[in-house]
Amino acid sequence: MMNAIMNSARNGLHGMISMIVLMIIWEIVCRAGLVPPIILPAPSDVFIELFREAGWYAVQAWHTLLITLAGFACAVAGGVLIAVALVSSRFFERYFYPLIIAFNSIPKVALAPLFVIWLGTGSEPKILIAFMIAVFAVIIDTVHGLRSVPPDLIDLGRVLKGSPVDFFLKVKFPSALPSIVAGLKVALSLALVGTIVGEFVSSQQGLGYIIMSAQGSFDTVRVFASLFILALMGMALYGLLAWVERRIMTGRRRHE
Repeated sequence: MMNAIMNSARNGLHGMISMIVLMIIWEIVCRAGLVPPIILPAPSDVFIELFREAGWYAVQAWHTLLITLAGFACAVAGGVLIAVALVSSRFFERYFYPLIIAFNSIPKVALAPLFVIWLGTGSEPKILIAFMIAVFAVIIDTVHGLRSVPPDLIDLGRVLKGSPVDFFLKVKFPSALPSIVAGLKVALSLALVGTIVGEFVSSQQGLGYIIMSAQGSFDTVRVFASLFILALMGMALYGLLAWVERRIMTGRRRHE
């Protein structure tokens, strides 16, 4: 456990050093006039913009975060239920899995205008877009995890003659958790992408809305400020799920 914490801290320090070096090089290039400010603003200008309008950016980021978490929560609930149905029922797998694959092949950006027509311009179409983009990753990794249960555990469950529900909750699901959490990490990033897509299509608030409105006025400083917040948001959410994954793995080792 201590080694894992030390490795995480070391990796975080290395990442921070790399980021600082990148920012210094970026600042030097911009201040030397090698790139026009309208193409690539200096990091200092971006940070000044963030500091000057911190409250406004916080409100917009909070809106984007709530939509992302709502879409992600729906993707987790729906994806796990669909995966369990696929694993548990050959009928469902035979007739519905091809439909799920076919639907996933449709670019969700093309569906976004339809969601706006059907559901209006509120939060609902953005949540639905985030859900549609993220849910497939949950389904795939959950199915993989549930089908990768070690045979000895399956034999043990049969010997104990527990009910199917008990066997699923106490054997199959805990064994599949690492794979499920891996899918959740991918799905969370995709949910954030889906939220931004929804805000691009129709929104009056959120970081996606800021980017689209800034594009119209060629305000690249505001675009980069929004991208910086999105990067921090994505890293924080990913780090939170990585922490949950470490807790799960630690708990499994204690029970083994």
